[in-house]
Amino acid sequence: MPSHGSSSTSSDSASAAPSAATPGEPSRGSLLVVFLTVFIDLLGFGLVLPLLPIYADQFAVDPHGWQLGALMASFSVMQLIFAPIWGLASDRIGRRPVLLIGLAASVVFYSLFGIAASWGSLALIFVSRIGAGIAGATIPTAQAYIADCTPPEKRARGMALIGMAFGMGFTFGPLLGLVAVLFGGDDPGPWPGYVAAALSAAALVLGWLKLPESLHARSATAVRSHFAPSQLRAAARERSIPLLLLAIFVCVFSFANFETTLSLLLKGTEDVGDTPFRFGWNEMFLTFAFIGFVLALIQGGIVRPLSKRIPEVHMATAGALLEVVGFSLVTVAVSRASTPLLFLTLLFVVTGFACMQPSLNSLLSRRTSPERQGAVLGVGQSVNALARIVGSGLGIPLLKADLTAPYWTAAALMLVGAVLVLVAVRTGKDYGASETGSGNGTSPA
Repeated sequence: MPSHGSSSTSSDSASAAPSAATPGEPSRGSLLVVFLTVFIDLLGFGLVLPLLPIYADQFAVDPHGWQLGALMASFSVMQLIFAPIWGLASDRIGRRPVLLIGLAASVVFYSLFGIAASWGSLALIFVSRIGAGIAGATIPTAQAYIADCTPPEKRARGMALIGMAFGMGFTFGPLLGLVAVLFGGDDPGPWPGYVAAALSAAALVLGWLKLPESLHARSATAVRSHFAPSQLRAAARERSIPLLLLAIFVCVFSFANFETTLSLLLKGTEDVGDTPFRFGWNEMFLTFAFIGFVLALIQGGIVRPLSKRIPEVHMATAGALLEVVGFSLVTVAVSRASTPLLFLTLLFVVTGFACMQPSLNSLLSRRTSPERQGAVLGVGQSVNALARIVGSGLGIPLLKADLTAPYWTAAALMLVGAVLVLVAVRTGKDYGASETGSGNGTSPA
């Protein structure tokens, strides 16, 4: 079969792929390994984010903050670079080996994180975060695994499982950091890194024993292509995919803008100004754990069940509007110096993000042909990482200019995000769906 056949050939191969791959409900063991892969990635991220100010003091980071900013960005920069590489590799060699390689690398680099914390070496901290970013860039492969195993009408439910793992990792990462601080005083010590490495090792063993390969039927293009830029260009020509990628960027940028500035808003520093909140370290860690818990609870307990009845476009749009309300209320909480109102705003913001993120990933997957799932979802993860880098970079200067500026900016952008979702859904269709069919994400299957 030629790699670029006629339309009828392409149609035949597309229709044959599902039966060859026998998609259906994946086994509990394989879902557990996919869940743990994402969980461990976000465990490390959630562990490090609240600890970074401590390490900044401990390692005498430059007072202007450029080293701290680079340390925060290094993880996301590596995900930006390596997410499409891992995704494309998984299209070629399979999902299982890529996920196992990522877990093995996580064991190495989280162990190195523990060693670096023990030695007080900022250079090794950088190396460990760069390596963890590379290892954690397999999230699009986990998304592609779910896409391989689920039909389009159940795709949002599967993506919500990944979102739940995201939230759980972000819950237990700060709690792990809190335990380290409680036992170590101002020095969290090496144990957060070692515990994360041990969990990675456990997931690696479980993956080796329980994770089957999900990619059984690969197209000639996917098998023969090494970098396959033509596949990405072909995907980009789909009318809705660039709009969906832009919507993902806006969604993640706004949340990263909020996420990065929150610790400074709560803790207060000389550079930020007179913040009305003066949280201690314990309150800081518990607040971040609360965010992760709500994210996991909403995605696992609400988004997954509702995805059977509510189409992705409605879920994503509702999520965007909830975030607009939440970001706007943050400004009110700051002006009134109200901690209870602040926690109410966290519920709005996190619930909106929990509804929007898996729905957008599901829509992106549904608009992509089976042989390009890993590559396109990898590009989506790179957009996610880029949004985190830009959101983190702009959020702190905005906060220094005015305590409410990051949140007004995020609210305005989420209005744009809601419009982008609606336009994207109405200008394209699911892969293989007819123009008159229901493959536009606007009606539940």
